[in-house]
Amino acid sequence: MCLAIPMKIVQIDGFNALCEAKGVTREVSLYLIQTDPIAIGDFVMVHIGYAIQKICEQEARSAWELHDERMAFEANDA
Repeated sequence: MCLAIPMKIVQIDGFNALCEAKGVTREVSLYLIQTDPIAIGDFVMVHIGYAIQKICEQEARSAWELHDERMAFEANDA
């Protein structure tokens, strides 16, 4: 199973970006989505350090809400 994390682009340097999600920042390669117009403030799905898809802010928020619900469920189930 593959897991991609929605992250917000906060800085761009060529094909690399600094992205943030829930207070965590990571350097991310934009190489795989170089044909898409990308700007600071955009949201991308990140898998093993690569942005694999540009998404809208609502999709990113929905993904994080689902993740938070799952984590809460697992914590209560333990």
